[in-house]
Amino acid sequence: MNTQPKFAVIGGGSWATAIVKMLCENVNEVAWYMRSIYALEHLKLHKHNPNYLSSVAFDINKLQLTNDINVAVKDADFVIFAIPSAFLSTELEKMTESLEGKVIFSAIKGIVPESSLIVGEHFHNQYHIPYENIGVITGPCHAEEVALERLSYLTIACGDLQKAKVVADNLSSYYIKTKTSDDIVGTEYAAVLKNIYSIAAGIAHGLGYGDNFQAVLMSNAIREMKRFIKQVHRMKRNINNSAYLGDLLVTGYSVFSRNRMFGNMIGKGYTVKSAQMEMSMVAEGYYATKSAWNLNQEYKAKTPILDAVYQVLYENKEAKKVFKKLTEKLD
Repeated sequence: MNTQPKFAVIGGGSWATAIVKMLCENVNEVAWYMRSIYALEHLKLHKHNPNYLSSVAFDINKLQLTNDINVAVKDADFVIFAIPSAFLSTELEKMTESLEGKVIFSAIKGIVPESSLIVGEHFHNQYHIPYENIGVITGPCHAEEVALERLSYLTIACGDLQKAKVVADNLSSYYIKTKTSDDIVGTEYAAVLKNIYSIAAGIAHGLGYGDNFQAVLMSNAIREMKRFIKQVHRMKRNINNSAYLGDLLVTGYSVFSRNRMFGNMIGKGYTVKSAQMEMSMVAEGYYATKSAWNLNQEYKAKTPILDAVYQVLYENKEAKKVFKKLTEKLD
């Protein structure tokens, strides 16, 4: 592997924009793929993404901008995917360039609907990428705070810790602290589940529950996350670490959390479709809820919060009644 690895970022949203910003603190060139020709041309001319984190100014000389995913991937050693999981398969269908020998990192907090797998497992099963060449970038970290250069922490997980360290080093800066982990499956499932629990927090807020209940909800959510992940992938892990508990807390409480915002709208009486139409960004937790619930029919972990969110979003049950029942199951 080169001492100065080449990076490609796939995605044009807020998290992709934040990752490109972090990489540009350390590397001389980043290949950046996004679908929107308008956004690309705007970036070239005005040096910022017109749709997301528009306050971030880029050195255009450091960017290889393209709307052809194959051009971005071709010369990259590390390919970071940062697009909604619901659209991953569509983008991968465009790819004719081989991923063999490349290191794939997921910054996606969701489950691929077509395979019902987390992103790392999807790449392993569908594209035969060995696990030592698959990694995950997890928080707690909101793109909006990266844009503001507020102190943030990332956990970089990979089956090969040396590759995790390469990515960690190239994302680090005075405002980004990083640590590495070998729990690729656990951290990725935690990133998926915390979005579901954030929707639950939003629904509760929309229904008028206060901070006291929110604290109980989050306390139960981290224990539910522990039970679920233990059933899916048993290994020694500290669920109180920032990649698990920290990411859950920031997603459940932050005003920047799109999943909490989505849940809040549902709690206030919006239909799923109307809430989705009003939001300009994808709430990953909506898609993750169905996939995680289906997966748990096999693993049968005790998941009252997941079950409640699934009933509201997919069984069209009244949020007020579902959450009244949920309150009796929490402690």
